[in-house]
Amino acid sequence: MNHDGWLSALAQELRRRGVGGDAVRQVVAEAAVHLRESGGDPARVFGAPGTYAAAVAESVGRPPRRPGEVLLHACGITKKYGRHTVLRDVDLVVRSGQIAAVIGANGCGKSTLLSICAGITGADKGEVRVRGSLGYCPQDGGTADFLDADEHFVLVGAGRGMTREESARIGSARAAALDWAPGRGRQARHLSGGTRQKLNLVLAGLGEPDVLLLDEPYQGFDKGTYLDFWHQVWEWREAGKAIVVVTHLLNQLDRVDTVLELSPVRKAAA
Repeated sequence: MNHDGWLSALAQELRRRGVGGDAVRQVVAEAAVHLRESGGDPARVFGAPGTYAAAVAESVGRPPRRPGEVLLHACGITKKYGRHTVLRDVDLVVRSGQIAAVIGANGCGKSTLLSICAGITGADKGEVRVRGSLGYCPQDGGTADFLDADEHFVLVGAGRGMTREESARIGSARAAALDWAPGRGRQARHLSGGTRQKLNLVLAGLGEPDVLLLDEPYQGFDKGTYLDFWHQVWEWREAGKAIVVVTHLLNQLDRVDTVLELSPVRKAAA
């Protein structure tokens, strides 16, 4: 089946499963981009239209699950670098089964807020409470130059109570879901920026943490990989996790449950 025929069959299957018209158009458009970018056979990339439509319907074709208990609560976060205030009295509450987007102009403290929530950067004022375990995908860094992907999986997995075999198996499966086959022995320093972000994203999800902090996790991804990323995020939401995604792409806000918009902190009047 060619691309157009597969996409048409996908749309029919989605409608048959009760997926709304807007969601059908969005899913088909994203699948078309993925196929165009990958150039692959639709059956190999996605499987049969009915099988793929069933998986999509589970994540986007029904109302999101009702949010549960609060898993992340950042209250009154203030951070200064020298005389420059980056964040002032910022609050963020994310519940189980909820995706929160953090948006705002460059320099307004999005990455700093996530780093504070992850416990990497200290706040000058305020408190962060996390219920359960936490996974963090930074915008920069996060990988060790002289380790390959499997070594990263084993190292991070060990810190989360996973066996060597389990870490390698799950890490490789999560990488494959992002259209990446890690090469054994290929050190992280030789990976492209986009592939390093795929590695960071896989590491963030190892051990099934309760809270996931994702700082522009798709930096360097090709357009087709966005679909894979958002399906992973929707699966995490359905599993009852709390997810925070820093993004500057405002057209993605219909995919999340709550939005925190940060603005540059203005100097107080003298």
